[in-house]
Amino acid sequence: MNKAIITVVGKDTVGIIARVCTYLAENNVNILDISQTIIHGYFNMMMMVDMSKVTKNFEQIDTELEEVGKVLGVQIKCQREEIFDRMHRV
Repeated sequence: MNKAIITVVGKDTVGIIARVCTYLAENNVNILDISQTIIHGYFNMMMMVDMSKVTKNFEQIDTELEEVGKVLGVQIKCQREEIFDRMHRV
């Protein structure tokens, strides 16, 4: 399985989850786990996804997600699971 971590952060607005999840579904990205919260008007979402059925390369998905984020006014980051784990080791 080719897992990745997607984070979405920014001011809360209508449709963030819908737009991000629509993009993922259109690109055969399966959401394995999702956590979302809103604190004082700021939206924060983290997803673990399976990218094993994606036909585009990782860099293209990452770039397109960043573009989705710009349209929504939020920051979207996509990292391979192994890189995310190494960066967040205590």
